[in-house]
Amino acid sequence: MPDPLSYRPKPGEIPTEPGVYRFRDKQRRVIYVGKAKNLRARLSSYFQDIGNLHQRTASMVTTAASVEWTVVKTEVEALQLEYSWIKEFDPRFNVKYRDDKSYPWLAVTVGDEFPRVMVGRGAKRKGTRYFGPYSHAWAIRETVDILLRVFPMRSCSNGVFKRSQQIGRPCLLGYIDKCAAPCVGNVSADEHRAIVDDFCEFMAGRTKPFTKRIEQEMYAASDALDFEKAARLRDDLGAMQKALEKQAVVLGDGADADVIALAEDPLEVAVQVFYVRGGRVRGQRGWVADRTDDSGTADLVENFLLQLYAGGDDTGDTVPKEILVPVLPPDTATFEQLLSDLRGSRVSIRVPQRGDKKSLQESVARNAAESLAIHKTKRASDLTTRNLALAEIADALGLDDAPLRIECYDVSHTQGTEIVASMVVFEDGLARKGEYRRFVIRDQDGSDDVAAMHEVITRRFRRLLDEQARSEERMGEDGPMLVDPDTGRPRKFAYAPGLVVVDGGAPQVAAAQRALDELGIDDIPICGLAKRLEEVWLPGEEDPVILPRSSEGLYLLQRVRDEAHRFAIAHHRGRRSKSMVESLLDDVPGLGEVRRKTLLRHFGSLKKLREAEAADIAAVPGIGPRTAEAIKDAITASDATRTQKTGKTTAT
Repeated sequence: MPDPLSYRPKPGEIPTEPGVYRFRDKQRRVIYVGKAKNLRARLSSYFQDIGNLHQRTASMVTTAASVEWTVVKTEVEALQLEYSWIKEFDPRFNVKYRDDKSYPWLAVTVGDEFPRVMVGRGAKRKGTRYFGPYSHAWAIRETVDILLRVFPMRSCSNGVFKRSQQIGRPCLLGYIDKCAAPCVGNVSADEHRAIVDDFCEFMAGRTKPFTKRIEQEMYAASDALDFEKAARLRDDLGAMQKALEKQAVVLGDGADADVIALAEDPLEVAVQVFYVRGGRVRGQRGWVADRTDDSGTADLVENFLLQLYAGGDDTGDTVPKEILVPVLPPDTATFEQLLSDLRGSRVSIRVPQRGDKKSLQESVARNAAESLAIHKTKRASDLTTRNLALAEIADALGLDDAPLRIECYDVSHTQGTEIVASMVVFEDGLARKGEYRRFVIRDQDGSDDVAAMHEVITRRFRRLLDEQARSEERMGEDGPMLVDPDTGRPRKFAYAPGLVVVDGGAPQVAAAQRALDELGIDDIPICGLAKRLEEVWLPGEEDPVILPRSSEGLYLLQRVRDEAHRFAIAHHRGRRSKSMVESLLDDVPGLGEVRRKTLLRHFGSLKKLREAEAADIAAVPGIGPRTAEAIKDAITASDATRTQKTGKTTAT
């Protein structure tokens, strides 16, 4: 592992101008690309004490073997060069957004002599105008089918078009008036292109001129007693209205905007975009990316905007007037200038604060959260991926077999109070929530996580030994009884794990191993996953095992660790809220344990109970108006005491 100080440039060598820098590994492969307003200040931050760096940044600088930079004149040039290098080198430590599925586009081949409308997927092609992307191909095909009666442009394949030219007879669409039949000369190339231009204008959101024009033509035909034409125009108008109904109005001001929202966790980030044109949602698209560095939300937004808008030949057409984001990128003015140059007119980036745009972004955020959850579920449930992850873990830790059952333990407390621990179980790489267990640590100092971990492992595996002894007493011909014959359920602690994971580093691993040694258990492997650098620690080893950042094995261990942490935190918060409610309401006359539990269950948290009025408290079953007033008085007195203490502390 290279020492970052071995390739650190001298401070005087690094310029203070804006620029773009590249970290390379021993094989000279670019592993990270970044930009900076001040190269010296930015690069110096990478070469501080490695313990102060974020775990992913530390992994990057220890993987790298050299750093180089290029000075540019402006920050806009730095943005453009950064994107070019990311696209060229595909660095492993940069966040790369990938489609969470292949979205369908509505494409019009405007570069052809007789343009064609079609639904397609994949990368964009030059000479084609795109609309969308859309969530479902069937929905856009249905819309196109409706609009072809109003805009009868070509929609057939090249083979069908050439065949109709050769035989001098149009296809079925030509006979039912859903194609102007340019293949047989019913319309000229210019006339057909005029139809195509009208279709593109309608799909781009400029719908009012067309509906108004058809209305006027319909009334004119009616006045001229041409009722057949008026009826046809009436049907055309109905088709246009039906197509518009499929796209709900979300912004009443008829704005053109891209609405962007993110959903994040420590490992991955999901992005959703709603494309709003003319106040209507014209398309939707989603991406998912691994978090490979310590980027905050603002940096993630900047990276996404760069990848979304800075590439492609038709970028100017895809950049809207307004981009709504959850958090502004670090240098908004520079980014607005870059996008304005691409669009050819003013582009604004802002965070919606209220109204329809705020509500719409909240909807997009819900879509992003759902997309992330679905992605994680698919990744976790994929059999091939799970098998690969378990095999990688077994290989990295030197296990004889893949750990089909993994148990992970975590300790949680607040300044030594309400100390709890969690045990989560993953079997075949999937969570078995019915096997989760909680522990309450009563005889340990909360600041000593190591002693708490020793107690938890001791209690869990003493139960394992007891269950095994009990099952051996009732052992039948098929071996130890792991299932309770009376209930048909698995015995709670009867199964031995293939791997024990503890949340922590070498001290926690040593404590867990000592607990197993004291119980005489020597056939259950143990490891620890430290949060700081995602290092895997083994008992008695001076150096940790480093799994590749892209390893499915590391991803599984992180999911197991994070689930144990979540479960422990949830248990701790529940106990803390319960104890705080009990201590707060101890002096309320006539309020026993049962009604205190009812209050906590009804309001869910102490915060909501504090915010409730006496009438809301009285509505709880078993709580009368007099008791509700006493509870409210106790809460008010407690808040006043807390405020007084805070004021004294501040004054001191």
